[in-house]
Amino acid sequence: MSHHFGRRTGALAAAGLVAVALVACSPPSESGGGSTASGSAGGSDAKTATSAADLGGMEALVAAAKKEGALNVIALPPDWANYGEVIKGFSAKYPEIKVTSDQPDASSADEIATAKRLKGQSGAPDVFDLGAAVALANTDMFAKYKVATWDDVPADFKDADGTWINDYGGYMSIGYDSAKVPAPTSVADLLKADYKGKVALNGNPTEAGAAFAGVQMVAIAQGGSAGDLAKGVDFFKQLKGAGNFLPVDPTPATVESGQTPLVIDWDYLNASLSAKLPTWKVVVPKEAVVAGYYYQAVNADAPHPAAARLWQEYLYSDEGQNLWLKGGARPVRFDAMDKAGTLDKTAAEALPAVEGTPVVPTQADSDSGKKYLAENWANAVG
Repeated sequence: MSHHFGRRTGALAAAGLVAVALVACSPPSESGGGSTASGSAGGSDAKTATSAADLGGMEALVAAAKKEGALNVIALPPDWANYGEVIKGFSAKYPEIKVTSDQPDASSADEIATAKRLKGQSGAPDVFDLGAAVALANTDMFAKYKVATWDDVPADFKDADGTWINDYGGYMSIGYDSAKVPAPTSVADLLKADYKGKVALNGNPTEAGAAFAGVQMVAIAQGGSAGDLAKGVDFFKQLKGAGNFLPVDPTPATVESGQTPLVIDWDYLNASLSAKLPTWKVVVPKEAVVAGYYYQAVNADAPHPAAARLWQEYLYSDEGQNLWLKGGARPVRFDAMDKAGTLDKTAAEALPAVEGTPVVPTQADSDSGKKYLAENWANAVG
């Protein structure tokens, strides 16, 4: 699956959005106080830098990145978690660095495949933004790097060595056009006649992370679990039997045209549609609050290693984190920024309300769920 709205495969977070007590979880990087960048700023130095301090501090990192003059990003649709504004913000701050955004509608799996295919070439992706299943299966391709705000990120949301770090997340939700369908109060409501031919899932759950998490949400609501999806698949089979399941991959265009008046997807993707369609509402079902985060990493073979690291610094700065928040996603530094008073309060208050206990799917849930879907989804739902 490779369309704009559901670009991701395996968006199954090993970490969740539960408020985690902030703990100092890794020794801080050595201070770059007295060090200076060695002769060839950028180049091989940046490739091995595990923090800005390794290059002699942030100014040296910026200088090295400007010298490279380019950054390649991949699979970042402009409407996905506000990435269009994130790229604009980085470009405004560092106009000397030309950002090339490749394959905005690609999946996580496509990101890795592209990096392998273009290895050693100047057009290879410098950085990755991946669903958990794909990220955790490809850690050998990532360069260890710790951003300046590393200590703000709770231990469960990053690899202790700096190989990867969660960036933003959300909850599985039901988005619906309030002008076309009544407000669903629970997942079970979707079987009602009001929703005949109207219930769309963002992608095929055997390939797409958002759809997979949608089946997890339904399974939990029906008394199953994040790892036992039998009741979820059975519910979609019933939806299909009732004529309520709409086998159309939703996009912003299908939502605006009214073709997909109800969509099961991440809350930040559903929420972003309200700007285009004011009657579009979002609900996170309180009986099944499924959390998920994406993973950020630097390509170990990045053609622009300094720019790759500077991009990470921007993403995890207050500015970058607030831009994701403006896009309806919950940035990983949310709690720390809230405490420090640097969080965009207006954007935070606009997030869909969440009641109930968040379920944080584990890697074991992902593995057992994927196996069950591979064996049963096609026969039950098609």
